[in-house]
Amino acid sequence: MINYPFDVVMVPLQIILFLFMMYFFLIGFCGMWRRHEDKIMTPSKKFAVLIAAHNEHNVVGQLIKNLHDQHYPKELYDIYVIADNCSDDTAAIARAEGAIVCERFDNERKSKGYALEWMFDRLFKMERDGKIYDAVAIFDADNLVHPQFLMEMNNRLLKGDRIIQGFLDAKNPYDTWVAGTFAIAFWVIDHVSHLAKTNIGLSAVLGGTGMCITIDVLKKYGWRATCLTEDMEFTMKSLAEGIKTTWAHDAIVYDEKPLTFKQSWTQRKRWAQGQFDVAHRFIPKMLVEGWRRKDIRIWDGCIYLLQPHFLMLSAFFILISYIQLAFEPFYTNIWSILPSTLMTAIMIGQYLLPMIILIKVRAKLKSWLYMLLYPLFIYSWIPIIFIGFLKRNDHEWSHTQHTRSLDYDDMKSER
Repeated sequence: MINYPFDVVMVPLQIILFLFMMYFFLIGFCGMWRRHEDKIMTPSKKFAVLIAAHNEHNVVGQLIKNLHDQHYPKELYDIYVIADNCSDDTAAIARAEGAIVCERFDNERKSKGYALEWMFDRLFKMERDGKIYDAVAIFDADNLVHPQFLMEMNNRLLKGDRIIQGFLDAKNPYDTWVAGTFAIAFWVIDHVSHLAKTNIGLSAVLGGTGMCITIDVLKKYGWRATCLTEDMEFTMKSLAEGIKTTWAHDAIVYDEKPLTFKQSWTQRKRWAQGQFDVAHRFIPKMLVEGWRRKDIRIWDGCIYLLQPHFLMLSAFFILISYIQLAFEPFYTNIWSILPSTLMTAIMIGQYLLPMIILIKVRAKLKSWLYMLLYPLFIYSWIPIIFIGFLKRNDHEWSHTQHTRSLDYDDMKSER
């Protein structure tokens, strides 16, 4: 029975928030294990390895050296650097390290998505000259890559997967508390979202780097992903066509995490803007396609896109709750109706899951100390999400400076 005016809003809102929370909570626990996999370790697929680089002279050389050391036949992959609107010596360094450099200059269409679209067109044209590839593997210039990366992607391709995301690890998880909490967040997402969904047959989401896509998919459906979060846009565009993204847990890419809170804020704001943009453009189509295809994976993609909306609703609920308590101390509250043990388990789980994952990735003591600041990192998403919503139609791309120059051996010794 509704007794107070606020209940008209509060009760349905609480039910929605609770269902969302339970959905993500239950899926998250599915990432605490891995299915056994018999891998195909015979190399046969040919890769065009693409490095997207805009003024990356500090780091691009280390990545190219690292990629030359893949445990994969050299004749089965070529390394391309997309020197995109570079004003430094990125192109010269890449050539000196043995990469094939493709320089692009376009002041009107500035973003990684446009650079990749331009490069894919060049690869399609190369087929006329006999340069045939089965798939592209895509990296950012600041990355380092596990030596087995291409072999793991070869395994997934031979099993029929067409869009694959590798494990998103951190190159510098112990540099600063910002880099450290960022790394924890990625480790958590790798397990409670990507691995968990793969374990139960849902779709993972592309993460911008460490991606592998077959040439056939790119030729048939096109790239056409040029917003601020081109990886998410392509994921959802493909999912609407019935093509899920597979997770390759042992194909590891090490990504440079921001060193300062300002860098972290700018990068996450761009992600928030892009996710709102993708959500508003793709959810209506995906709801229709999910119903037409009777494919729960597409509907799960919609729920994934709604995460920032869920966070905004949560913040709104907390604000309204405080206002209501000031005027009506006793009101209908779903949290008080639910079993206390269930609510306690949910609250504990929010902090227990990251700790379990720190054990799984064998994180150093420093990461455990960073866990004390992890809530600050998580709750800082609230203002970022609201700003991202307000600026969701602003498509101005911003470049993140990368300065952490490490080769693969040095990185592994620091871990």
